Amino acid sequence: MLAGMSVDYYVRLEQGRERSPSAQLLTSLCRALRLDRDGREHLFRLAGLAPGDEAAPLPERVDASLLTLMEGWPDHPAVVLGRAYDVLAANRLGQALFEGFETMPNLLLMVFADPSARHFYRDWDLVAANTVAGFRVLHGRYPHDQRIAAVLARATETSGEFGRLWRRHEARGKRLEVKHLRHREVGDLTLRMHSFDVRSSPGQELVVYHAEPGSPSEGALALLGTVAATRDRDAAPRD
Repeated sequence: MLAGMSVDYYVRLEQGRERSPSAQLLTSLCRALRLDRDGREHLFRLAGLAPGDEAAPLPERVDASLLTLMEGWPDHPAVVLGRAYDVLAANRLGQALFEGFETMPNLLLMVFADPSARHFYRDWDLVAANTVAGFRVLHGRYPHDQRIAAVLARATETSGEFGRLWRRHEARGKRLEVKHLRHREVGDLTLRMHSFDVRSSPGQELVVYHAEPGSPSEGALALLGTVAATRDRDAAPRD
């Protein structure tokens, strides 16, 4: 009723028996379902009315200038994610923040396949739901990407919780979020997360974390940076 269509037509649409909905009809559905921008784009893509992104050749590489930029942020953990949530690069503090996970360098598999993730993410349920919703956006954008298919298969085989969330069909990209973490070396952290599309490499995403100035989390991040620097110094070859 809200979308201005008959029940019979909507059922045919849901069952895949109607394969050519108009853009006007999809717009009505988006309004009735109160979809956000990511949800609207995903719906139009499913209907074949939005241009699909061409997957870049594997392996994915991070631009050298972006790596240099990230290393210029010694007080902010930063990572670059690929099309399948592979961690393609991280600065020193980013590496220290996620150090110790067996399933890195893939963020999705870390969340669902590594038992320590439930301790690391204090709000694991929310993180899990958002991670799956973001992966759904990537899956719709690159439906033929072999790496995405491989990560999806591994997560489905490994985690029943992932399967449950995947079947909800939520599609939602990363936004400004607050992460509540528990690091094994510096304790609890509350960090704001900013994500940016890497224009020079479609499908890549730069994720940067920061703590509120003067907060205990800022002090914990500073301590983590000192620990990481000391570890690197001790590991460096001596003349």
